[in-house]
Amino acid sequence: MKIATTALIFLSILMIIGIACADETSVISVGAVILSKGNCRFTSSTANLSFGSLDPSNPIDKNVTTTVIFRCQANGNNLVTFSITDDDGRYRTGPDAPRMKHTTQTEYLPYSLTLNPSSGSVPKVTETPLTISGMVRGVDYENALQGDYSDRVVVSIEP
Repeated sequence: MKIATTALIFLSILMIIGIACADETSVISVGAVILSKGNCRFTSSTANLSFGSLDPSNPIDKNVTTTVIFRCQANGNNLVTFSITDDDGRYRTGPDAPRMKHTTQTEYLPYSLTLNPSSGSVPKVTETPLTISGMVRGVDYENALQGDYSDRVVVSIEP
């Protein structure tokens, strides 16, 4: 009788725990991209993305672009799958939050940066343009300290 009572209490506890934990689940989607065997390289090691002069008396959003070329090589593959990322610059405040620093003061100017394409597949030995777009919002510079601002962003390509 004692064993049956203990077993019944134990099963009741398991049922209560099971019911209490039933709502504490989550679904996680998992995926991966397998990069091609081979390598990709930029054909030049530098590029400039200049926002030019920004007028705080007329604070409009300023969009600029630049292009760099990359080429991928692979043995036997007709297509090379690549991935391109950036480090968000020296003065970033977090992921996808780059900012430029004033050259002589501790003042910063946020901007956005977009890489297109950031991934995909291209024929091997084909020169492919990477468009780098940047934007400074008018509301971010309308009260900014005058002077020069700059940042340095590293863009990487794999494989």
